[in-house]
Amino acid sequence: MKTAKYDDLIEQFENPIEHACDMKVGQIFIANGWEKPANMCESAWESMSAFVMTLAHGGENLYDGWMKNRKSAMISCNDGFRPVSFYIEALEEDAE
Repeated sequence: MKTAKYDDLIEQFENPIEHACDMKVGQIFIANGWEKPANMCESAWESMSAFVMTLAHGGENLYDGWMKNRKSAMISCNDGFRPVSFYIEALEEDAE
């Protein structure tokens, strides 16, 4: 994942806020269907949950070849001032 912060947009458009985001580069979350992983930002989850569900149920090749890994997606949260990008990929289940 990667984070960005646009101070020029914040200065021009956003009212001052004390706390905005707890996401850190390198965090790993594992989702179980529609259940939001613990400690994940609600807004970020809303941005990505449909992609997570699609990949978890065998969907692949989103947008006709968009990603090199057919079972993945790169999704950003909807905070235009501090976007956080998440790499999402389907995990293979262990054969028993």
